[in-house]
Amino acid sequence: MTALKIEDLKGFTSSLFVGEGFDRWLVREASIITFNTFSIDGRIRSGYFTEQETEENHIKELSPWKLIRPFCYSLIRGKRLPESFRITLQLPAEGVESFLQSVQPEFGAEQVGGLYLNIRYEEQILRCVTGISLKVFTMDKRIEQGWDAWMGQFLKEKGIAYIKE
Repeated sequence: MTALKIEDLKGFTSSLFVGEGFDRWLVREASIITFNTFSIDGRIRSGYFTEQETEENHIKELSPWKLIRPFCYSLIRGKRLPESFRITLQLPAEGVESFLQSVQPEFGAEQVGGLYLNIRYEEQILRCVTGISLKVFTMDKRIEQGWDAWMGQFLKEKGIAYIKE
């Protein structure tokens, strides 16, 4: 787990809420506080989409950020900044498999509960905190360290400046 303080707030929020840089990520939960508190549970409600929509859009358990992003953007845009927001994103299964191949190929994707990016904006400071959830116990820290490094590289590729805290 690593905490990263985002130095370019405008660039990051533009990439997150306007651009497509995070669209393939899945939403675990989101909370945005403006004049009210708006909470989003990222789990797809069973039966809402038809089977055809589910198959065509590759809809699984969690909503992709691409579907949630316009709603979140509509809540934060305007003359006033939000008081705070918290968004927990999870790397999708295909991303987990690719990540594991580069870090620890012998570790099965089915043993990973999730690879997370926790985005926190409070008191005009934006931080990203990495996190992992494994379904098995291991003393090996290669996955955790690899995830921290992967996230740093991901942000650099998006042109997002940060400092480790």
